[in-house]
Amino acid sequence: MVDSRGADDGWAVRRRRECASCGRRFTTYERLDEARLVVVKRSGAREPFDRAKLAAGIGRACANRPIDEPTLGAVVAALEQLAWEQGGEDAGAITSEWLGLAVLEHLRDLDDVAYLRYASVYKGFEDLGDFTREVRAVGRLRKDSAPKRPTPSDT
Repeated sequence: MVDSRGADDGWAVRRRRECASCGRRFTTYERLDEARLVVVKRSGAREPFDRAKLAAGIGRACANRPIDEPTLGAVVAALEQLAWEQGGEDAGAITSEWLGLAVLEHLRDLDDVAYLRYASVYKGFEDLGDFTREVRAVGRLRKDSAPKRPTPSDT
């Protein structure tokens, strides 16, 4: 090896080499090959894990709820870490079913309304009965106070 230096903003190493038998010089590049986490969909299709997609789904469920951005970020980070731990068993693959249930578990502890919103999409609720069954199954989704009265600006 004649020379070695970083390339591609530190994502690769450029090495200048010389053949020991003929003396010819050539350049090689060593690049980081990152392990990829893959999500296996119900249809069997495989797609790369997308942290932004996960965060967007959780963000929609938590919209207009008293949950701050750092808390949402921590939930997404915890889920990603769990996914890597789970995916290690099958060469970096997790099922969409496993991921959806993991999100539901985290949201159940975080916010009941966000949980119910996510469950309604993930479980494909079709009518009011689906919501009622889910509320009963969770058991603690109850509101004992009187309903909010509309303000003059709401009408």
